[in-house]
Amino acid sequence: MVENKFFAVDSHCHIYPEKIAQKAVAGTDRFYDTVAQGDGTVKNLFEMGESAGIDHFVVQSVATTPKQVKSINEFIAETVSKDREKLTGLGTLHPDSLDIEGDVKHLMELGLKGVKLHPDIQQFPCDNDNCMKIYELCEKNGLILLMHTGDYRYDFSNPNRVKPILERFKELKFIGAHLAGWSIWSEAYSELSQYENLYVDCSSCFGFGKVTEIESIMKKYGADRILFGTDYPMWSPVKEMETFLSLDFTDSEKEKMLGLNAKKLFGI
Repeated sequence: MVENKFFAVDSHCHIYPEKIAQKAVAGTDRFYDTVAQGDGTVKNLFEMGESAGIDHFVVQSVATTPKQVKSINEFIAETVSKDREKLTGLGTLHPDSLDIEGDVKHLMELGLKGVKLHPDIQQFPCDNDNCMKIYELCEKNGLILLMHTGDYRYDFSNPNRVKPILERFKELKFIGAHLAGWSIWSEAYSELSQYENLYVDCSSCFGFGKVTEIESIMKKYGADRILFGTDYPMWSPVKEMETFLSLDFTDSEKEKMLGLNAKKLFGI
C-alpha cells in the first residue's frame, strides 16, 4: 500500500466489459510490445488503485470502427453511473462516422465529460479534415479532449499533426497524453508547449523513458499543466505512484498534478 497524503486522480485509465477485457488488453500489448499489469476490468482497477492510494479514476475506451462508438459510450456511462464518487467517464468518437453530431449529442446525454481519441490505434492522422468536426464540437460544447499523442513509429499524432489543432481551436481543452508526445517527449515540448490550452498527462512515460528525462520535461511544463495518469491496465498503479512521489517536486506541486488540476478540469 502506497502512503499518499494527497487526493489522487488517475486521469488515464482504460476499462472494458468483462467478456472482452482479455482480448482488448492483449491487443494493446501487441501494439506496444508490453505485458499488462491489470486485467482491464473496473473491479481490478479499483483494487489496484486502492493499493496505490488513488481516490478517483477517469475511465475511457477507444472505438476502432464507427459502429463501436455507441456501445462503448454506453458501457462507460453505465459503469460510471454505478460509482460517481470514484469515476468520471470519457466517451469515444471516430472520424469516419456518418453522424458525428449525433454521436456527440448521445455522448453528452450520457453525461460523459469529454472524448478520448487514439489516432495511432484508430489509424487516422489527427489533423485530417474529417477530424475537424470533432474538435469543433468539443470546443463548442466544453468537452475535454484527451488524445494519445506521439509515436516514433508512425505519423498519426506527432507534434506536426497536433500543432494545427491547437492553433485553430484555441478554446478547446486539449490533454496531450504521455507528455504530449509518447517516445518523442523533447520534440513535443519544443513544438507544443507554447499553446496555453494544452494540458499533458504523465501516463506511460516512466515505463518507456528514463525517469530523470521525464522529470526534466515535467519541470519544463510546470505543475499547473500536468495530470497524473497510470494508463491502466498497462502498468502497475503502485509502481507508477511510487515513481511519481519520488520525483523532485514540492508537496504543493505534487498535490496539483495528482489531483487538484484534474478536479478543476473534469469538475470532480
